[in-house]
Amino acid sequence: MALDLLTPFTKVELEPDKTTERRAIGIFWGSFNPVHVAHLTIADQVRQQLHLEKVLFLPEQDPSGHIREMLERALSGKTGLEVEACRCTENEGKIKRSIYETLKALKEKMPEVDFYFIIGGDLVGSLVRWDHIDELVELVQFVGVQRPRYRAGTSYPIMWIDVPMMDVSSTQIRTQIQKGLVPNFLLAPKVLAYIKKESLYADT
Repeated sequence: MALDLLTPFTKVELEPDKTTERRAIGIFWGSFNPVHVAHLTIADQVRQQLHLEKVLFLPEQDPSGHIREMLERALSGKTGLEVEACRCTENEGKIKRSIYETLKALKEKMPEVDFYFIIGGDLVGSLVRWDHIDELVELVQFVGVQRPRYRAGTSYPIMWIDVPMMDVSSTQIRTQIQKGLVPNFLLAPKVLAYIKKESLYADT
């Protein structure tokens, strides 16, 4: 006769699964005034090379609302690229939160996310002067993008990603518009159309 080792009433307690699947999201901070083709290339290259779920564009400031509008148009239909408007929607009259306070709030909002903070190679050398830099390196993984094989020196942990580099800047584009030139191919068509519609930068 077979011996049943477990009766129908036997209850086996299992340890709860305490593991949480981590998400990986990039943060791209900048003025984006206006957002141009180099910004889009950097964000998409970092997203793909680091296998990120997405990259969030985080505008530094946007009192007029134009930056967010241009970003929304530039990123429309682009896989894995989105606008994080938390710094665009803060109430007027309040002191703007620092980048540290903003990232801390995002981390508290999404504790299951590992954030990858994208910065240009030109900013790497200035990290030592950033407010709360020691706390920032605990919150995020810094990702530096620069010319291939070029590395700026820093004692802070930087994950370097080589991306196709284009000598394009928002300042350069604003200057061209002020001179009456049209920065064709440097901006997403929808962004260029918005700039023309709103007559942006003509009197900069």
